[in-house]
Amino acid sequence: MGLITGLLTLPVAPVRGVVWVAEKLNEAAERELSDPRVLRAQLAVLNQELEAGDITLEEFEREEDRLLDRLHAARAARVPDDRR
Repeated sequence: MGLITGLLTLPVAPVRGVVWVAEKLNEAAERELSDPRVLRAQLAVLNQELEAGDITLEEFEREEDRLLDRLHAARAARVPDDRR
């Protein structure tokens, strides 16, 4: 980057820094949302909450369906497409 370009883009440097941080946070969140280990751990916690009586069966089934859908989507995304 040249001196002139560096000086001209200096005012937007903080914005670029914030965008970079936001992108990194988004990447980390996406990894956690699709990590099968995290999803299985959340299912285990959900089972414990049901057994302890902290949630109703309806709440359990709704959350379980949501977590299982995410788990299946994560697994499907990791399987290579052999139908080409």
